[in-house]
Amino acid sequence: MKKFAVVLCGCGCYDGSEIHESVMTLLAIDRNECQYSIFAPDADQYHVINHYTKQATNEKRNMLAEAARIARGDIQPLTALKAGDFDAVVFPGGFGAAKNLFTYALEGTNAVVIPEVERVVREFHAAHKPIGALCIAPVMIAKILGDITITVGVDEKTIADVESFGAKHINTQQTEVIADKENKVFTTPCYMLPATIGDIADCADNLIKAILENL
Repeated sequence: MKKFAVVLCGCGCYDGSEIHESVMTLLAIDRNECQYSIFAPDADQYHVINHYTKQATNEKRNMLAEAARIARGDIQPLTALKAGDFDAVVFPGGFGAAKNLFTYALEGTNAVVIPEVERVVREFHAAHKPIGALCIAPVMIAKILGDITITVGVDEKTIADVESFGAKHINTQQTEVIADKENKVFTTPCYMLPATIGDIADCADNLIKAILENL
């Protein structure tokens, strides 16, 4: 049974991991008869957003503690994630991923990836093990690895930024997956395009199937 690591960064699309993408990724792994373990950085989120008003609050929340809501408590700090223990790693997206895992939502092409995330991505890449990324997360993988092929859908500004990192972009429609088989990088657009929750389920399932076909 293949083992997937899934990296989250909180609970909620505006300040943490996108919940639909996270849950559908876990479901896709399970329904494809694989196992998953969930990880998150043990650090404060960039900020906390009231998802009803969409306004920032004065609260502080920890990424690991918040992601534990999605994981039902079965989660480990990102420092415990080692590429040698897993067959693949997957990063769901969300605006929070672009604030917490790297700073693209705040600094654009000057974005900084947090060290533990960069370590994980480089470890899996060096081991030639698949890296999956949904929604905005492919931008982060391009920022780290440079010369790879990804998709973020069709958004021209994001595509230009991705290409400035040295990556190649392929436009996609909803639920499609781009498989960079040489670099073992697999990406799908999710909420970078208009989507229903059913579309997100299909994106996640197609992504996991593409990874399994290339293990």
